[in-house]
Amino acid sequence: MRKQAGFTLIEIAIVLVIIGLLLGGILKGQELITGAKVRNLISQVDGVKAAFFGFQDRYRAYPGDYSQAAANIAGVTAGGNGNGRVEAIGTSGTTTPEELLVWDHLSHAGFITGTYTATSSTAASSPATNPANPYNVLIQLIYDTGYAEGTSASAGVSRHNVKTGSQVPVEIMAEVDRKVDDGRANTGGFRGSIYSGGGGIGTSTGSCWDNGGNWRTTSGEANCGGASLL
Repeated sequence: MRKQAGFTLIEIAIVLVIIGLLLGGILKGQELITGAKVRNLISQVDGVKAAFFGFQDRYRAYPGDYSQAAANIAGVTAGGNGNGRVEAIGTSGTTTPEELLVWDHLSHAGFITGTYTATSSTAASSPATNPANPYNVLIQLIYDTGYAEGTSASAGVSRHNVKTGSQVPVEIMAEVDRKVDDGRANTGGFRGSIYSGGGGIGTSTGSCWDNGGNWRTTSGEANCGGASLL
């Protein structure tokens, strides 16, 4: 009879070590990818906020709302109504919403890269009017109540804020909140938001965050968004 030889304990141990190293590498790679996406989103929002305040410091007015923008910024064809709020309305005599003019003003003044044209009377609809987040969904800078407050998807007090747009996985949103704020969707300087940005409505409570403001990181929801208050 022929003698059959099996694997030795050393061979089995070596295989298990290799499998462990492969799994560890995969998990570490996923962690690095997630971290890069978080940093990218934070960097984009911080860049917009820096541009907003830089514009205000130079022109003593808000981008989008600046009534003398056409006269003082080369390439700009329309100004805002100068009431101190970047709103979804046009100026007297023009139908261009200030939420679109804000990107036109910032780009022509050199505070952000890219070319954005504010000539439409409709809401933001393409990368020609608004910059996009890492998930190719349009972001927004506006004065409104479109951010979470308590158990509501909308706050009672209007404030200037930068919305990330939707289609952001909930675990990314939660990590961004932990890194820049208090980690809760309904308090602090970074909140949850249902602004769609052309990518579908993000869930206000339930899949993205609960009534207590806790991000539902185990839900697997891929359509969430946030708002950074200015």
